[in-house]
Amino acid sequence: MRCWPPPGQRRPRTSTSRSSSRHRCCATRPLAGIFTGDYRIQTVFRDQWNSFTNAYRTGSLSGEYKWPVGRSSDYFTTAFEVLYDKAGTAALTTTELLPALNYHKSLSNEKAMYLSVGFMGGLVTKSIDITKVTTNSQYNGTAYDPALPNGETNFSPNVHYLDGSLGISFNTTFGPDNHNTFFTGFAYHHLNRPKNSFYKNPSVELDPKYVFSAGIKAIINEQAYFTVQADHSRQGPSQETIAGVLYSYKLGDDPENSGYTLHLGGFVRWKDALIPVIKLEMNSLAVALSYDANISELKTASQGRGGFELSISYIGFLDRENAKYRILCPKF
Repeated sequence: MRCWPPPGQRRPRTSTSRSSSRHRCCATRPLAGIFTGDYRIQTVFRDQWNSFTNAYRTGSLSGEYKWPVGRSSDYFTTAFEVLYDKAGTAALTTTELLPALNYHKSLSNEKAMYLSVGFMGGLVTKSIDITKVTTNSQYNGTAYDPALPNGETNFSPNVHYLDGSLGISFNTTFGPDNHNTFFTGFAYHHLNRPKNSFYKNPSVELDPKYVFSAGIKAIINEQAYFTVQADHSRQGPSQETIAGVLYSYKLGDDPENSGYTLHLGGFVRWKDALIPVIKLEMNSLAVALSYDANISELKTASQGRGGFELSISYIGFLDRENAKYRILCPKF
């Protein structure tokens, strides 16, 4: 499926990058399919807080593929995400296998303007290494004795559950020759409130999580542009806000045909971290690196050292030139 911009417009390359929170190194898929291309494969690795505790390590692999709908500019996106997270001394491990499906409804025949709705759901497993946990029952009166029973009853070191999320987003182009781009979105996670207890307590479940996202890409000139993005999320009593800006510059003397774009900028996770970001696009391949500099009350223990995140993505086109597959792609 080829993506074709309106007459006189050059097809832009993907140009946005975003660092994310410790708890999830990559976003879920309410914005799946919002890129210029037929498919995208991405992997992310995050390593955090090595300076004062066992490292929190998160890795993910995701893929997206677009399917045209008849002769219209509408299309489906099928996607998947595999995530692995290991945290802390007790080796709390989370593995997620989450397929996703999005439908993108074109709202204009003249430019890229889409309303997208999506669902993501699948299997989540969690485990903990009980041999690395110490309890009061293992205190013999003078010292810790690992030979004593831990005293934990009705405990299971493994938890399995199904989890689901819904999302909706709107994106459009605007300005001279429709080169500027705007998007906004909302996602509702854990809609089925899955049970989440190692003690098989049915009253322990995941609170719903609400995520609001928005971003804008504005052209400065034919060689440079900037991108502003922000997320706000809430789950139970917790909330998080992250926002930032990237400046992007097309390398070489011919910006219309430049195969390389350099992105520099930074994000702020409110009351938690400053996050410098660098990203390099090389034709279809993009590599981004960010680092969390801790500014919260935890900075005394962490010495300001948070963690780094590495992202690698590849966007490709398929050789399907029939007009049936020419849709107006969202331009990010």
